[in-house]
Amino acid sequence: MMREKTVLGGWSLFALWFGAAISLAEILTGSFLAPLGFMQGVWAIVIGHLIGGAILILGGIIGFNAKIGAMTSTRIAFGRYGSYLFSVLNMLQLLGWTAVMMLSGAKAADALSLSLWGIENLHVWTIVIAALILLWIALGKQGFTRLNVIAVVLLLGLTLLLCFVVFREQEIFASPSTGEMSFGAALELCVIMPLSWLPLIADYTRFAAHKTRGLIGCFSGYFLGSSLMYTIGLAMALYAKDASVASMMNALNLGFFALGIVLLSTVTTTFLDAYSAGVTFRNLFPQFSERSIALVMTLIGLGVALLTPIEAYENFLYAIGSVFAPLFAIVLSDYFLFGNTRIDETLRLHVGYVFIWIAGIIVYYYFLTLDFILGSTLPTMIVTLLLFVTLRKGVRTWTLKSH
Repeated sequence: MMREKTVLGGWSLFALWFGAAISLAEILTGSFLAPLGFMQGVWAIVIGHLIGGAILILGGIIGFNAKIGAMTSTRIAFGRYGSYLFSVLNMLQLLGWTAVMMLSGAKAADALSLSLWGIENLHVWTIVIAALILLWIALGKQGFTRLNVIAVVLLLGLTLLLCFVVFREQEIFASPSTGEMSFGAALELCVIMPLSWLPLIADYTRFAAHKTRGLIGCFSGYFLGSSLMYTIGLAMALYAKDASVASMMNALNLGFFALGIVLLSTVTTTFLDAYSAGVTFRNLFPQFSERSIALVMTLIGLGVALLTPIEAYENFLYAIGSVFAPLFAIVLSDYFLFGNTRIDETLRLHVGYVFIWIAGIIVYYYFLTLDFILGSTLPTMIVTLLLFVTLRKGVRTWTLKSH
């Protein structure tokens, strides 16, 4: 879809990442913060998104400087074979999230159509969402840029309407904490969302026309959009007393506008998963077109959404996602702290770094057992960074090479 000579301006990247952030997943995750009460919840949202967004942009800097996708950037620390391993894991999670997001959006649209018109057909809504994603991809760079900007303007208008309806209920601002959730657990939910895009962001910043404007566009688009969605989810949960997105939308009596938010937000977010699956696939097989593979990945995701019990797959997806926090702690440390900017094109695997990465995954699951004020993802990245800085010199010669 986007060739190497393609450039995206700061506004296009703002629209891209604002559209990515306007999603049902963000609203739903924000609703989980309701036990904190409104003011503490907002503090967790802002602090968490500042931390996660800052780390996210570091991955974007590598993409811009080297003009490579996110999975190709892992060759810097892990070698070419290492990037193949992470590409397979990333394709699995992107394909899975494509299916999960399609089905989540279809379920919300189905519930809304039932309340609006008394009609429900989950499979039809799933196919409609998949068709819109295919359209986004098939239009190519010029068509996609225009369509995404139009969609984001519409989403912004619908979101402002949603804000007006939600925040006119003054009592939610005074809602106290119930003590059922710690600030650390809430912060984890806020940090982990921007960090979940680390395996994707370089796929898009590599096309930025200007470094500073492009990175500001990415950060501000995602920070504003995601923080707003979290806050709306928090407020809706406090108002509707229900964590279901469809129930919350119905409680606000937004009708057709709610359906528009569901469809557009699902498409502008899930499109990135499908397209980045194509980019990741090209790290393994560079002879294929990113756009063609993205179209195929969308169709496979549609098949998974229609034919499998996707709820059981979500835990597996979160498990895969947990590998990327320590992974990028190593990649970012090697690049920014040690100045290793060389893309290793030799067929080798840096085994010593893999052991540090595995240790980071173990640390992540250990932190999950703790009620730590900084959550799990951020301290895992910090511990992994410290391990890497301490052990790098001793293990960097541990490599497997092809003969």
